[in-house]
Amino acid sequence: MNFCILIPLVVGVLSAIFGYLLGRLFNSNKKCENCDAYNRKVKDLESALKACLESQITAKNGPSFNAALAKSVFGRSIKENSLTVVKGIGPKIQSLFYKNNIRSWSALAECDIERCQKILDAGGNSFSMHDPATWPEQARLAAEGEWKELYDWQNHSN
Repeated sequence: MNFCILIPLVVGVLSAIFGYLLGRLFNSNKKCENCDAYNRKVKDLESALKACLESQITAKNGPSFNAALAKSVFGRSIKENSLTVVKGIGPKIQSLFYKNNIRSWSALAECDIERCQKILDAGGNSFSMHDPATWPEQARLAAEGEWKELYDWQNHSN
């Protein structure tokens, strides 16, 4: 057996153990004098970051969703960002749009009519016959929480 490799390995392991024990011995009595202040500061910064991120999400998504108001206007429960609230979109078309990364009222509102039609055309003949001309505008009303306006528009337009 080759002891040339074994001796440095054993010396290295013993040195590591000895160094670890010495470090623990000399540093065990030292305590962070400002640890409590730093911990408080970290928690304050984490809270501020969380509030900032929540406000950015709210600003990006528009007003917060009011399910009770939507239900009172439509007379049925409305799920947040359900594209089926748009007149002309059913579950199958919603699924088709979801596959094309249009998963919210805001995303549909930003989608131009030509892209909507391309998505429908790509879905096949059973989808291409639908007319998405009003879908982005309806989605904008839903995204902005304009439920009465959306309901009136859907029930008074041809």
